[in-house]
Amino acid sequence: MGLKLTIVLFVLCSLNVFGQRLELVNRGETSYQAQLGQVLKIPLKIKNTTDKPQFYIVRKVQGDLGGTQKGYFCFGDKCLEPGVDQFSKRIEPGQTIEGLYYTLETGLVTGQNNFKFEVFEQGHVAEALAHNVSVSVEERTEKSMVFQSRDITINDVYPNPVSNYAFIEYHLINDAIKANVIIHNILGMPMADYELPAFETSVKLSLENLAPGVYFYTLYLDKEGVLTRKLIVRK
Repeated sequence: MGLKLTIVLFVLCSLNVFGQRLELVNRGETSYQAQLGQVLKIPLKIKNTTDKPQFYIVRKVQGDLGGTQKGYFCFGDKCLEPGVDQFSKRIEPGQTIEGLYYTLETGLVTGQNNFKFEVFEQGHVAEALAHNVSVSVEERTEKSMVFQSRDITINDVYPNPVSNYAFIEYHLINDAIKANVIIHNILGMPMADYELPAFETSVKLSLENLAPGVYFYTLYLDKEGVLTRKLIVRK
């Protein structure tokens, strides 16, 4: 009886030790909505709950991509090639890695993507922690018109808040007018400048290099500011 009890306690302790090896901090984040032409970052925050440095592996084991979509792992601003479905990282004791994402370029077709990721300590693939994520890709929803004159009509930026890319729909009626949008921070410092050509009807704002925070965009007609709106960047 004593021997059996000892064996049971040993097994339970062993399972408990493994259960504390890692934690997927944002495991509850399982559903995302995105729009066509968007770059969506799915965060994967892994915590080493042991008292020793460990190598952890994250891999995508399920999730087909459409013909116009791309998917790849990124850590900070460094990304693996599309099709490389595994990422490994050494994590110090008690450390939670920030900045690890599975990046999805949503493409040009609406639909549903279902991904399954596995996270495990190197050498312990049999005890991998599964993480299922679904992404609904929808049509871009235009925002309301925010400015109209005899020279131009322009809609509000969307999406807002934005993570990486945003869009502004417009119609330049007077092609003799030079129209542009300047993004600036709360101190008024210009961060980016986008021309609005008469032969186009939308402009794509690339905001992936901006830090999270509050910004503003101003519409200029022949170098005269006629409209300023708030833009929120989130990562």
